[in-house]
Amino acid sequence: MKSGFLALCSALMLAACAPQADSPPAESAETSLASSVVRGAYLADIGGCHDCHTPGWAPGGGAAPEALLLTGSPVGYSGGWGTSYATNLRQSVQTAASREAWIETAQSRQSLPPMPWWALHRMEQADVGALYDYIYSLGEGGGDIPAPVPPGSVPQGPFIWFEPVGPEMHPASAPLAE
Repeated sequence: MKSGFLALCSALMLAACAPQADSPPAESAETSLASSVVRGAYLADIGGCHDCHTPGWAPGGGAAPEALLLTGSPVGYSGGWGTSYATNLRQSVQTAASREAWIETAQSRQSLPPMPWWALHRMEQADVGALYDYIYSLGEGGGDIPAPVPPGSVPQGPFIWFEPVGPEMHPASAPLAE
């Protein structure tokens, strides 16, 4: 009786460990990373990351050479907060202590406008990780971006003014020189 019980338990354990005919094959680490990179590229595209962090993205109709993707911009965004610049995200992932550290920073940092930092805070950790994987897959690129300029100081390069002004301030409202 005891040997029959042991045989039954052994058979049940073997059956439980055997691969199921209808279960999908396990995803390899390489396939998982590739899927994460594709998801990250999708999120960067629909999330508007390229709008500020990729030079020429908007004028290019949502396209730019890969060498420029997410390399930041020397064009500043000025307003009551001073002047901020779109970070070189490729540098940020290459210099991060780890993938986990980059994700933690992305989900806790409060950046200057116009960066919608709250969107990163609301993202699932897996999606922020996919952004990291995509940006990391692009490799090193771009250069240093200017540091933020405090309120009341004039930026040294080009900038976009992010404060409402009246129509009289629009360049088209100026009288033409004769």
